Parts: sequence; C-alpha cells; structure tokens
Amino acid sequence: MSELKNIELTAEDIKRVKGLGCLRDKRYPDVFNVRVVTRNGKITTDEHRAIADAADKFGSSSVAMTSRLSLEIQGVKYENIDPLIEFLASHNLQTGGTGALVRPIVSCKGTTCQYGLIDTFSLSEKMHERFYLGYHSVALPHKFKIAVGGCPNNCVKPNLNDLGIIGQRVPVINYEKCRGCKKCMVESACPVKAPSVKDGKVEIDKSVCNNCGRCKGKCPFGAIEKYIDGYSVYVGGRWGKKVAHGRRLGKVFESEEEVLDTVEKAICLFRDEGIAGERFADTINRLGFDYVEKKLV
Repeated sequence: MSELKNIELTAEDIKRVKGLGCLRDKRYPDVFNVRVVTRNGKITTDEHRAIADAADKFGSSSVAMTSRLSLEIQGVKYENIDPLIEFLASHNLQTGGTGALVRPIVSCKGTTCQYGLIDTFSLSEKMHERFYLGYHSVALPHKFKIAVGGCPNNCVKPNLNDLGIIGQRVPVINYEKCRGCKKCMVESACPVKAPSVKDGKVEIDKSVCNNCGRCKGKCPFGAIEKYIDGYSVYVGGRWGKKVAHGRRLGKVFESEEEVLDTVEKAICLFRDEGIAGERFADTINRLGFDYVEKKLV
C-alpha cells in the first residue's frame, strides 16, 4: 500500500465511493477495498494482469474474490481511489457491484460442465449487458441479485437469489417403446428416484423429478429419447440473516429470449411496485405470488 497521509473522511465521502464499488476496510479510517466487476466471473488474461498491476500501484498488492464473482483490490487509500478507477477504465475494466441496483450477474460453468443443460456463459453475458449495464441508472427499492445455474445441482444457488434461472431437460416418455423392464435403467439412473415402473410401464413423478436430464439415453429401447430443453425461473429468493427460498414460476421457458423478457418484467415490477428498503421476496409476499406470477408469465 502506498504511503499516504491518513485523512478524515466525511459520511458523504464514504457514501460517494461506496456507490463506485469501494467498501471501507473497518480496520482503518481511510482505506477501502475496491470491487472490479467481471463478466460473470470471467476475465481475460490481459485484464488479470491489469488488475494485478492496479493492486500493486494503488492498493496493498492483494486481490480477494467475492461471493458474486467480482475481484476486490484490497487496501486502497481514499486518495488512490479515483486514480485507480481511471487506470482500470483505461483497460476497459470498471468498479461497482453495490447499491440498490441490479447487481453483477453470477453463473456456474454450465456451458462446459458435464452436467450443464444450457449455455450459461451466453445467457449470463446477455444479462450482464442488458440488465447490469443497461439498468445501471435505474434505482430499485433494494439490491436485485440474479444467478444462472446450468442444471438442478444448484451450484450457484439460483433459488436463493432475487431471481434465479436453472437449466432444465424435461423427459417425454414414448410408451410404445417402453417394455416395463423388471430392472428399469431409467429408474436406476435417476438420482432423485422420480421414475418407477407401474402396470408394465415407466412413470415419472413430476412432483419429484427436477428435470436434470440424467436419464437421457439410459433406456436401451429408446422409451425416453425425446426431451424438452429449457429454463426454470425462480423468484423471491435471498440468503443472509433472513433466508427465503425462491418459488418457481409455473412453466418451463423454452428460449433465451423468453427468459430475458421475464427477467426484465421482474425488474420492472420490483421498480414500480416495490417499497423502498424491501427485498423482492418481501414485495412478492406483500403482493401475493399468484399476482406476481401473472405479471411475469
């Protein structure tokens, strides 16, 4: 950390830089940790080098990772904040990720993961452009967090975000091909035990099935060859001191554009009908889930 004289900061000083993504280190009166926004956890090697250079020039030569896939340059003196932001901007990097706004989107690695059912990189990058950047000047009643998960493994906990998306692969049974095997390979492959053979045919309990797609290709006779790939959308989740599990909207969306439009409707509903200081979960509870679902679907 560069040797600069400690200065006394006003509440307005602290509020100004917090809005830029700079959070005060509670151990010091004028030292901040500065959040650098990533594209859902991805940055180039050149950007990595620029962030490392920035940490050396303006901070304590240390970088931490946040739970929402941002990088945080540690130990930045107040006087160094503006020069740091200017330096980062020259490398097409920006700070942020605070305030009553759409927060940086997070996603899992579903695009490359063996379990991924959707292109999480593509969808989350579109959301980054359309909602984090596009809605950055739109004040909301509270922060609004979005997560994209590639499958029901829920690695990034989509249903604990204000809005979460989970990749789906809905099985469609071809009963003409089902032979009602005594040892059903579809039943054996299912991690949640949703399928079972009844009256000589396999049945899938829709209340148990999470559409993970793990049964794909398991039937040697092709009874489950057809699937509907899509997205489930959860609304009203959050973690923290008051945990809320998001509720799933009652349809599987079949296109990215449908999902993007639904996310936009949710943000606008929160903006227009939320009350200052309440999270989206509270807005949904106050308005009623059925009312919100009709607005979104």
